[in-house]
Formats: sequence, C-alpha cells, structure tokens
Amino acid sequence: MSFGSQTLEKVHSASFQNASAPSPQAFISDYSKDGEEELDQARETPSVVQIDPKSDIGQPPDGGRRAWTMALMGHLMVFNTWGYINSFGIFQAYYVTNLGRTPSEVSWVGSVQTCLVFLVGTFSGRGLDAGYYRPILIAGVTLEIFGIFMTSLSTSYWQLFLAQGVCQGLGDGLMFCPTVALISTYFSTRRTIAISCVASGAATGGIIFPLIAQQLLPKLGFAWTVRVMGFVVLANSVIIIAFIRTRVPPRTSGPLIEWVAFKELPYVLFTAAMFLILWGTYFAYYYTRPFAIAVTHASETTSFSLLLILNGIGVPGRIIPAIIADHYFGAMNLLIPTTLCASLLLYAWAGVGTLNGLYPFVVIFGYFGAGVQGLFPATLASLTDDPQKAGVRIGMVFSIVSVACLTGPPLAGKLVQSMDGGYLGTQMWGGTVLLAGTAVLIGARTAKAGWKLNVRV
Repeated sequence: MSFGSQTLEKVHSASFQNASAPSPQAFISDYSKDGEEELDQARETPSVVQIDPKSDIGQPPDGGRRAWTMALMGHLMVFNTWGYINSFGIFQAYYVTNLGRTPSEVSWVGSVQTCLVFLVGTFSGRGLDAGYYRPILIAGVTLEIFGIFMTSLSTSYWQLFLAQGVCQGLGDGLMFCPTVALISTYFSTRRTIAISCVASGAATGGIIFPLIAQQLLPKLGFAWTVRVMGFVVLANSVIIIAFIRTRVPPRTSGPLIEWVAFKELPYVLFTAAMFLILWGTYFAYYYTRPFAIAVTHASETTSFSLLLILNGIGVPGRIIPAIIADHYFGAMNLLIPTTLCASLLLYAWAGVGTLNGLYPFVVIFGYFGAGVQGLFPATLASLTDDPQKAGVRIGMVFSIVSVACLTGPPLAGKLVQSMDGGYLGTQMWGGTVLLAGTAVLIGARTAKAGWKLNVRV
C-alpha cells in the first residue's frame, strides 16, 4: 500500500520541518480523513512495498561467454545421456543375436532407460528449483557411469536390464531435466537455438558411440567396447561438474507438482500431443539397423553406417529448425510441420525394400526426427514464464511422456514379431500416432495464440 500523492507531499514537507519523525497521532491531527485511513492501513500492514521475487533474478544474459558455456555443458550432458540412448540400435541387434531374445524383449532395456530419463524429471526438476542441482548432478553421473561399467560385466538379459535399463536410466534422468531447465534460465530470445544446441548432443553422441562400437567390437569384444564408452562419458562428466553453474536463486517452498499448470489448456494439450508424438518417434532409432539387416540384407558394417547417418543428420536437424524458429516463426509454430513431415515419412518407410531406398529415408527422417526432439524441450520451456518454476513444470511433462517412451519401442517390436518379421504394421502405427499428435499440437497452438497465423509461439 502507498500514500496518495498529496499525502506524500505533506509527509515529505513535515519530515524536513521536524528534527524527529512525527508520531502517528500528529499525522492524524494534521491530515484529512483520507489520509487517516491510509495511515491506519499503513500501520497495520507489515510491509507496504510488495517485491516481486522474480525482480531479484534479473534478465537472462541471452548470450555471452557464461551463457554459451552453460549451453556447451548441456550439450556434453546430452551427449552422455541421449547420445548413448540413441545408439541403442547397436545393442538391439547385438543382444538379439547373442542372447537369443526377441526384438520386443530387447527393446524393453532401451525403452526402460528412455522412460526413466523422463520419469525422474518431476523430482530432479523440483530439486533444481529448490537449489539442489549439484548433488543431483553428481548422483546422476555416479549412477550413469556405474551402470555403463556394470553393463560391460553383464552376461544375461536381466543383468543388462538392471544395469543399462534401470541404473543408467535413473542416472540419466537425474541429470537431463534439471540441466535443460537450467539452460533455459540463461536465455530469452535465443532460448530455442540454445536448447537445440544442447539437444544436438544426442546427435554428436549418436555418431561417436556407434563409431566406437564399429571400430572396437570386432577387435576388443563387447565388454571392453562398452568400457571405452564409459571412459568417454566419465571424461565429459568431469568437465560438466567443473564448469556448470545455476543462475536462478532457489525456490525452497512450493509443491513437488505444480498442479495449477494443468489448468492451462495450452500446457495440457501440448503434453498430450508430445505423448503421442514421442510414442512413435523413437522406434525408428531402435529398428533402422535391424530393418537394414533383415529386409535389405545389408552387412553389419553397412547397418552401422546407416545408424551413423541417422544420428549424424540430427546435428543440422536440431540446429537449423532452431535458427528458423528463433528468427521467424517460434518453436511451436515450427514443431507442427516438423512432426507432420516425420509422420508422413514413417508411412513412406513402408515403401522401402532396398538398401538404395533406405539411405534417402534415413537421411530425411533423421533430419525431421531430430527436429522433433530438438524443438520439444524448447517449446516446453517457452510455456513457462517464471524461471523459478522451470524445473518442476518441464519435469512434469517429461514424467508423463515417459510412459510413451517406455511402451513405444516394445510395442513396435511386438508388431514386428506378430507379422513374422514384417515391419508394415509398425510403420503404419508409428505414422498414425505422430499424425494424431500433430493434430493435438495444432489444438495447443490454437489455445495459446488463436487462429492468427502471424503470431509467433
């Protein structure tokens, strides 16, 4: 509460005419009835100046050495987590061949790992908001590295499931959500390009890890190949822990789940859309290599090359849409046509029967599939106005879409198995759920900005 302008002038004058501050009774005798009421309210109010907690944070640097250093640390973190996960095609074919398990059973290892990356987001994201980012990061790094080295010692399906699926997935989940939320607090107008640069770590990791496997598996065997991957992850983790820093002061109070977010229609529709979209996106990364071997009769070396291309094209696939979104359209506006193209490509995959036809599909889908993954966290971050709630709100969506990531690839594997090794049912299912997700995403965009096409969202 503040005094009226006339009252303030009289108070200011009186304060200079008296050596000591006048008592409230003196004010009451000198001023009008309105002034009396304002003074009574002022005396009863503990603080007459309401301070917005966000005012102490300041504006994001939106660039500069410190902000881009944080983006680089985020890139390395995604390299360690999603780069390894997107290389699961290596393990998918190897485990099916050497463990005698069905593709659907093997897919559960990768899908549980992917699910936990998102599922833990609600808790790790709230931990960031509360000021516990560094201990969460260290715990995540420890679990991730422990899981990788235990994978190198595993000889049975359940050992691999616990080491690679559960342990490594939990570690990745502790790191991924809070780091994405942290990077978003350093940027405003350049947020989409910054988060997409972070997300492109999945592509660079998706190149390096398959290259390691391609070169070392025939020479060193499975165990030492995985250990070399573990040492790469360890080296990156040391750099991340040394340099990454939070910017926003902790928000110690507040609920674990921000239930009020589910009253926002754009937020709810966006969550539903991404559930459908991610349900059908990741199976292509799991099954491109097995498809190449089984359907096009490609060699092991060629199938590795296809996986490298699929992940490698993800670098421009994440960066180019982010630049276009930041400069022209907005993240959500560009995400809609990107998911539409990805859905149509999954339908088109059904027409591929030769290796010459598979190469163009891998290149084009690699671009649009990466665009979906890069624009997803950038769009989600744009739906949160308060940076002190970024962790929990991003984590809530991550936890919901984790169910889609858990069930998508095994469901695709079951469809392949039910069609005696044929991929048509899986391809039709993937294209359909992405198309449905695109329709819901249009609804989210409409709820946010209406039908005006020239509004950046």
